[in-house]
Formats: sequence, C-alpha cells, structure tokens
Amino acid sequence: MDDVTQTIDAVAGLLAGGGVVVLSGAGLSTDSGIPDYRGPSGVARRHTPMTFQAFTGDPAARHRYWARSHLGWRTIARAEPNGGHAAVARLQRGGLVDAVITQNVDGLHTAAGSTPVVELHGSLDAVVCLGCGDRTAREELDRRLREANPGFSAAVAAVNPDGDADLADAQVARFRPVDCEWCRTGMLKPDVVFFGETVPPARVAACFDLVQQARAVLVLGSSLTVMSGRRFVIRAAKRGIPVAIVNQGPTRGDDYATVRVDAPLGLVLPELADRLTPRAPLAASRAGAGVARG
Repeated sequence: MDDVTQTIDAVAGLLAGGGVVVLSGAGLSTDSGIPDYRGPSGVARRHTPMTFQAFTGDPAARHRYWARSHLGWRTIARAEPNGGHAAVARLQRGGLVDAVITQNVDGLHTAAGSTPVVELHGSLDAVVCLGCGDRTAREELDRRLREANPGFSAAVAAVNPDGDADLADAQVARFRPVDCEWCRTGMLKPDVVFFGETVPPARVAACFDLVQQARAVLVLGSSLTVMSGRRFVIRAAKRGIPVAIVNQGPTRGDDYATVRVDAPLGLVLPELADRLTPRAPLAASRAGAGVARG
C-alpha cells in the first residue's frame, strides 16, 4: 500500500463519522479551467491580484480592472463544476459533510448542488454599489457593459481566480466603464472581498460557529497562505478538532493537520465519495427524478 493510499484511508476514516465542515480554496476549481493563485496552475507570480485600496483609490486601476474583468468574467461564468465539486456535494447528500466554507468566488459549489455553502469572500455573480449599496446581478452589469462597449473583445491569455484577465494597455484604453444604474454616480464593485479588504464580521463569526461545532475539518485545494482561511484551521486545532488537508503542494496549515494528502483533488475526492457514499442504481435514480418532476 503506497503512502497516498494510506493517507486517503485515514481521511476516509475521519469523514466516515460525519459532522465534517469543508474549507475549500482555488485549487478545487482548477479542473474547471479556473487557475489558482499559488498551486501548480497558479498565476500569482505573473499577475498581482487587485487590492481594495487600489480599486477604491485609483480611478485608472479601477478602469483597468473592469476592462479586464469584463472579459475574464466570461471564463468564470462558463465554468462548470468538476468531479471534486460533485464529490463534495455527494458527501453532503450522504450526511457526512454538514457545510462548506469556500474561499472561492466562482459559485461552483452551489452549482454542483452543495448546501449550505458560506462564500467567505463573496461571489462574482453579484455587483454592489459602494455609494448607495444597491446590489445587482453580474449578468445585468454584463449587459450594460456590452451596450457601452460594442465590439469590445480580445484574446484572453490568463484569468485570475477573481475573473481578472490579462489585457494590453491599448485594449484597456478603449474600454468604457459604467456607474451605478440606480444612483447614477456610485462606484460599482464586484461583491467579493478583494485583497486588503475585511471579510464581513458576521460572516466570519458564522464560519467560526460551523468549525467549532464540527467533528472534523476537511481542507480542499487551499495553500492556507492568508489568515482569512487559515484562522479556521488554527481554531479547529486549538479545540482538538481533527483537520485533514488535501492539496497539491505544502500549505501553511500543515503543522495543524491530523492527516495530509498531497495529490490531485480530482482523483482523491471522487475516490472518497465512492467509498463513503455508494451511488444509487442508475435506473432508480431516473425513476426518482421522474416522480419529482411529476
């Protein structure tokens, strides 16, 4: 039995008792075509993420962000849940995972059927006005930006997990951003927590409550580099709650882990789901779906 198989066995043993809270990061979405920041597909070395201070304080930076995000968001919007997301949803339906806390802003856990999901850093699906507080769907903003920028397009070479794409300065200069449609002057911002911005305290408190009530914490695809997510692992360890980490490469939470698997999530998670939540027969599943629709 190799080391990876042994550690997967150990993770399965932790999950089998139920009461698990999942903490996921960008590494879970790489198989959906969304690169992470620091892992094998990471873009952090060549692309600095937008900060809250730059977005709110520098009109040129804000203009550049919206031009790049207008194109990059389409990659996020087209992304589909992968086998890892589906496995987490299966574990929830099987009664083993109580809740998901995700650092991702792509909405793929919800699309895969997981519930409840706490989106720690918000979601790219929504836009908020920093002036009047109006909150609208990203699809509506996309429609307005398309109308304001007919024919605006470019080949996108790289997209950050926050939907920010690489664009040349000349392309950015041709882009026309729009203001809030409600108050007409307010600054629009994706309803996500930028680097340097504070996660809403009530959301953090809700995540701490979930962790403190958990029997185990399962970290998926996060390097735990920033304290925003690592604090939940630290809290679990301090309370004697076992922590399992599945990630490619080392994490800053490894010292707190009860068990750690260094392997692709797309292989590990379906294996765990298959072991712990056997699939229903296909014919029965289709029959059940027919009854539900009727």
